Amino acid sequence: MLQTLIRFGVVLALGIIITLAGSHTGASWQGWPVFALCAVLAFALQWLAFIPAWRLQTEIFYDLIGATTYLSVTWLAVALTEHTSTLSLLLAACISLWALRLGGFLFLRVLADGKDSRFDQIKPHASRFLFTWTLQGLWVVITAGCALAAITSGRGTQLSVVGWAGLALWLAGFIFEVVADRQKRHFRALHGPERFIDSGLWAYSRHPNYLGEIVLWLGIALMALPALAGWQYLTLISPLFVILLLTRVSGIPLLERKAQKRWGDDPAWQAYTAHTPVLVPRLRRGIVPPRIIDDV
Repeated sequence: MLQTLIRFGVVLALGIIITLAGSHTGASWQGWPVFALCAVLAFALQWLAFIPAWRLQTEIFYDLIGATTYLSVTWLAVALTEHTSTLSLLLAACISLWALRLGGFLFLRVLADGKDSRFDQIKPHASRFLFTWTLQGLWVVITAGCALAAITSGRGTQLSVVGWAGLALWLAGFIFEVVADRQKRHFRALHGPERFIDSGLWAYSRHPNYLGEIVLWLGIALMALPALAGWQYLTLISPLFVILLLTRVSGIPLLERKAQKRWGDDPAWQAYTAHTPVLVPRLRRGIVPPRIIDDV
């Protein structure tokens, strides 16, 4: 019980720190910092969604709620900030397009699969299940933090050279992620989940979709940078948080262990992992035996 309380305390403390930093010199509504209102909404939506999820013992709409939360806090920030710049609208549009695409993709995938196996050992325990929803609230606040700080800054910052560079980076990451997901979905439709893919982008990275995710959030941070001031610069932890989450916590480590358990004794898998980087493609790549692999 004590360990659970500590975990909740750490998550909420991080949320408060980012909220205070993002609210610094930012716009207010009815005396309340707009960034703080967005953060409260992010956590509130998770806790409300937990109630039916716990009663029904389902995680089906977990990712859908996550995407809805990004959309809600982003456009709440736009609506409550008096001076909205072109940069603010562009940041909101980029996050919205990403959330609609990824949220819809993940929701349709879990509907097709019937469940998300990651939650099998979590759902029966109320505190652990609630923690995953709370963690999603923190994920939204930190990941979108620099964009929310830029939108609510109210400085009317226009798109600069840095902003255009960030937009180009976001677009490259978004396209990379979309293409990787589509290649994987097409392969699964043809071969099922028991084989693995080393074609297309998957021939150069074992997790190209995650690489695209990291790159696009780096682009968001770069776009937001000119509009930040003071403690708001702390919100630039956003892409670092994405990198940490995907490479050390819930993304790549889980998938790599699952893949190793399934194909670890397969010589083709061993050759693939020996020649193909986990995340960032090599400039020069050796020849891999023609065999298809799936990372889930």
